[in-house]
Amino acid sequence: MTQDSSKLIVEAGWQAVRNDGRVRNDLLDAAYSEPRLRQLFPWTGMGELHFSRCTEPRWTWDLPYISPGTEGTYWVLGPLRTEWIGQVATAQEAIAMVVARLPPDCGEAFVGTPEQLAAYETTKPDDQEDRDQTPSG
Repeated sequence: MTQDSSKLIVEAGWQAVRNDGRVRNDLLDAAYSEPRLRQLFPWTGMGELHFSRCTEPRWTWDLPYISPGTEGTYWVLGPLRTEWIGQVATAQEAIAMVVARLPPDCGEAFVGTPEQLAAYETTKPDDQEDRDQTPSG
């Protein structure tokens, strides 16, 4: 699949998350306005907003996620359910905490399953890795 396909699938995922009403709108707005998160595939569970590096279920579970707290606060957790990063007062603070913990090579969502993504990453050409690390300018 092409890069354009990924963008269309990811955009449809964001629209579906917005339409399902499980996540607070202020959090969705803040997450979508952050370019590094907007390129990931969003999914929800128990009112939480998760971000996946691939577009197909069983989505990846290797990035921090955001859970609603009391009185409009947010918890940033993960990637494992047993890992607590912190509680913050605003959606923007939660987004900043997630972005600060994204892997440096975390880019546009891969079209496929976590297994397909893992296979792709193990066969990724060395020249692509070199290009990713080449400074621009």
